[in-house]
Amino acid sequence: MLHMRVVTPAETTPRVRELFEAEPGVAHLVVLPGAAVKPEGDLLLADVARECADSLLSALRRLGVPRDGSITVEPLDTVLSDAAVRAEEAAPGEGSDAVVWDELTGRIGEDSRFTASYQAFLTIACLLAAIGAITDSPVLVVGAMVLGPEFGPLAAIAVGLVLRRGAFVRRGALALVAGFPLAMAVTAGATLLFDATGLLSSGTLDHLDEVAFIYQVGPFSFIVAVLAGLAGILALTSAKSASLVGVFISVTTVPAAAFASVALVEGRLREAGLSALQLVVNLLGIVIAATLALLVARRTRRRRIRGVARPAG
Repeated sequence: MLHMRVVTPAETTPRVRELFEAEPGVAHLVVLPGAAVKPEGDLLLADVARECADSLLSALRRLGVPRDGSITVEPLDTVLSDAAVRAEEAAPGEGSDAVVWDELTGRIGEDSRFTASYQAFLTIACLLAAIGAITDSPVLVVGAMVLGPEFGPLAAIAVGLVLRRGAFVRRGALALVAGFPLAMAVTAGATLLFDATGLLSSGTLDHLDEVAFIYQVGPFSFIVAVLAGLAGILALTSAKSASLVGVFISVTTVPAAAFASVALVEGRLREAGLSALQLVVNLLGIVIAATLALLVARRTRRRRIRGVARPAG
């Protein structure tokens, strides 16, 4: 269930109330006339089955509620109510499969920005991956995969393409195009330092049996990236963000970027080129898969919205 709080001008309240009352997935509807002060208006509270939330939000947008008032949506972890149970049962579909697009765009918007913290996480992840590759330690490489924040920008590009929001595409692309070269440059600098202190030599890279997958590009590289992209966007749209950890571990983005830097500094041009190719293949596979998954969800959404009666007037 989701808790929805709506502030609306008094003249719009009857239509908003009618909208909520007509939706079978709504429980605990409360109307507080004149309760809102800034902006002035009425306050409506309701608990809504997740599978009904997106169509309700679309209908509220058509009524101009975001322009004249506000809409706030937050998840409810625990609801003890027979009315809520009946609302969930009456709502069509399954809550875990429902996509709340406003929730998705809000989350993606935060996770895809090119910020200092984003760059710090990406750089640290690349450094860890480089050390993991140098020491032939898959544990460190996996840790770097989990730490990498690159899925947010990739998801933003997919969402932007599906919703035709150029700002999302530009924001995600900036985070990737600026973030990875900076992180790789720092990693290359660290590699030079390792060389100067005797911690690394080109010969160290001759026997990397445990992490050779980083620069071994093949059909499965793209297949795994596609599967990861599908799993990642499903985790985001179904609010099962814990599943994203598995997605991070399955793709070779950060390790490939890190090893490309190390191999290039050490003069291993073949390995550097293959690592760079691995990075590109994974990035493209994730974006393509995520975009296709969102297109399917978008089409399902439109069918659902057509089934919601528009409020009178």
